[in-house]
Amino acid sequence: MKAPSPAPDVPALHRGIRLLEWIAHRPSGATLSEAAEDLHFPLPSVLRLARALEELGYLRRDERSKRFSLTSRLLLIGQPQSSTQSLSDAARDPMRRILEATGETTQLCCLADSECVLLDQLPSPHAFKYVVDLGSRTSPHCCAPGKAILAFLPDSRRAEILSKLTLQRHTPHTLTSRKALESGLKQIRKDGFALDQGEHFEGIHCVAAPILDRHGHALAAITIAGPASRIPSDRFLELGRLIAQAAADASTRFLG
Repeated sequence: MKAPSPAPDVPALHRGIRLLEWIAHRPSGATLSEAAEDLHFPLPSVLRLARALEELGYLRRDERSKRFSLTSRLLLIGQPQSSTQSLSDAARDPMRRILEATGETTQLCCLADSECVLLDQLPSPHAFKYVVDLGSRTSPHCCAPGKAILAFLPDSRRAEILSKLTLQRHTPHTLTSRKALESGLKQIRKDGFALDQGEHFEGIHCVAAPILDRHGHALAAITIAGPASRIPSDRFLELGRLIAQAAADASTRFLG
């Protein structure tokens, strides 16, 4: 029996997904002519795809620069979902309690491929605060939520991700030794929380704890981030325990 022919819209679907993936790796956005040139797509085709994705809410266009960038809509698809709610919904009240207790920006992150992605954020009320765009991506080796998730992944999955990482130095404090990183992950499993002591941005400290599934494996992580002057090293243990409790509450809410 002859196999059915592919639906005529399949090539357009493939191109649309490739366009989204291409724009996802350009935090400053991109013009359609840049996309057409890099992807080797006809410009009219890229224009049609971009307009459709904009109408669906997956792309936004800056009127001044004419550059397209991703919206946070894809995060709603990519994050873990239970039978009743999203992970963001389950984590929202625990995150609010952390914000009230610490006064620092509180974030929810997960891994996408081998990158740590920001899913949700409650900004600090301080005038000077640490905030980033939803969907921002960071290598997990230099941020507290990334290390918290890595530490609590199944061994095979953690090894797979570590094999893909380039341990780029961002500050003098960044871990660039695989041996040092793996040793740090062992300590995180003992402590139940992870730290970023100016490893991604100089002067910014973060404390994070994993949200675990029923097998004790990380689904995501909750973190606080702020200036080192307000998150000093002598508060790491106190804050780590606070965030670990909130992450455990988020896990219970999510798993039901």
